[in-house]
Amino acid sequence: MFPAYPKLIAIALSSGPLARTRIGEQMVAAHDELIRILHASSIPTVEGSSTPPREGTVMRFSAEIILILFVACSAALSVIASKGEGSEGQKPSGLNQIRAGNQSAEQMAKQDIDKEKQNAERQSKGALDQEAVVAIQETQHAIDAINANRTDEALKHIEQATGKINILLARNPSTALIPVSTEVRVIDTAPSDIGQIREIAASASWAVDEKNFPAARVLLDQLMSEIRVRTYHLPLATYPAAMQEAARLLDEKKTADASGVLQTALATLVAVDKVTPIPLIVAREAVNQAQARKQHDTQAANQLLDVAKLELERGRELGYAGKDQEYASLNEQISDLKKQLGGDTNSLYAKLKERLSEFLNRQSQQQHGPSQDEKTAQAK
Repeated sequence: MFPAYPKLIAIALSSGPLARTRIGEQMVAAHDELIRILHASSIPTVEGSSTPPREGTVMRFSAEIILILFVACSAALSVIASKGEGSEGQKPSGLNQIRAGNQSAEQMAKQDIDKEKQNAERQSKGALDQEAVVAIQETQHAIDAINANRTDEALKHIEQATGKINILLARNPSTALIPVSTEVRVIDTAPSDIGQIREIAASASWAVDEKNFPAARVLLDQLMSEIRVRTYHLPLATYPAAMQEAARLLDEKKTADASGVLQTALATLVAVDKVTPIPLIVAREAVNQAQARKQHDTQAANQLLDVAKLELERGRELGYAGKDQEYASLNEQISDLKKQLGGDTNSLYAKLKERLSEFLNRQSQQQHGPSQDEKTAQAK
């Protein structure tokens, strides 16, 4: 695996400035971690000498070294393969294929993603409970007052927070989590190449099997192409008790302990995610553009339908309900549509777009966080 370093350097030198920076960061991190492991295992390094390694350590650490080098290389390759800049403002993966068929499809897909994000922001903010928001704000005010040695003021803020929570308990007796804040992000770090996605996924699975979760997280971070709505919830089962405990500690002049209890309460907000897969958005737009071109440019329409199939496969390989049979059904519908290009396909396009939109909406409404059983347990 050591020959991967020269290859990594060669890729970096042939890339743009931003890609070289990201690859360089990966290489430096991998090198530092490699040196740490070598020292920990007492393996002699070029930076100094040490005693011979203990028996049985070499093989164990060799596996770690190989994984670290692989993470660095796979991160570098994904930077080169993906055409975006890896942040909220980048061009989503898959748009390069759409550009080959129709330049306007790229702009339309970007507009669609922006629209989806705006809708998600509006809906998530509208779902926030204002009583819970005030309770959180009052908790922070109490912490600030304690830090300023204003105990009486802190107690007033705790009382106000407790009053809001009592309202929430009366209004939502069977609800475990109350939404208090939200954030919406566009995250698109996934490679455009499906083979590369599969390689990274297999390596992440291997890292999990080896219980090397830090390496697995690095790899999984490269498999995201989504609009993510993360909502933080106030847990009604534990938050009221924390307010009561903080008030008691303040009465006993234990201000530091009271502040710690309040800070812990804020740290126990429960995060729940909803994600809208970007590949499905791009696939939907590709179908729209294919329909618009079907009469006067059958070849372009055919290419755009191929893009739709590719993006559906990317969505499946990236793990967005990857075992859902709807992927196969949609792929079959697109194949049937491709065979009938040039004929009357309006009804086929209508059915495909409706089914694709339903699949996208179903995925975007699915919650990723505590299970219902965990929510019920928290409420008891």
